[in-house]
Amino acid sequence: MTTHQHGPRMDFFAHAPKFYKAMVALDTAAGAGLDPALKELVKIRASQLNHCAYCLDMHVRDARSQGEREERVHLLSAWEEAGTLYTEREQAALELTEAITVLTDGFVPDEVYKRAAIHFEEGELAQVIALIITINSWNRIAVTTRKTPALG
Repeated sequence: MTTHQHGPRMDFFAHAPKFYKAMVALDTAAGAGLDPALKELVKIRASQLNHCAYCLDMHVRDARSQGEREERVHLLSAWEEAGTLYTEREQAALELTEAITVLTDGFVPDEVYKRAAIHFEEGELAQVIALIITINSWNRIAVTTRKTPALG
């Protein structure tokens, strides 16, 4: 197991303020029109896969503040085994989140895309894909710079 220093490496956004502003705009555009609960589930799941403590902390807090049930937050990493705790639509979005985040064998499987396309009209599916891409970008920034959550 690789060990690494703890604590932030740099205040990335202080050194890249134009990029930060663009990321905020991208994030706003990506989530436009999507159900707030679905957005947080997607953001939490991608952040789990990317081991991004900062984003996990933020989006778990956001989900709870929006009234998300504790069991849905706690079981999200095992959503496939959680029965009907998540709707079929949410399951399709979570499966797509995993496929895009991990890019197994370098692509998103047709079955995963088709399942999502059944549950989301094309415009909404484009928004879900944009949301997944955006949270992955935030995760990579936070993980690379070792941004730490404000726990407490």
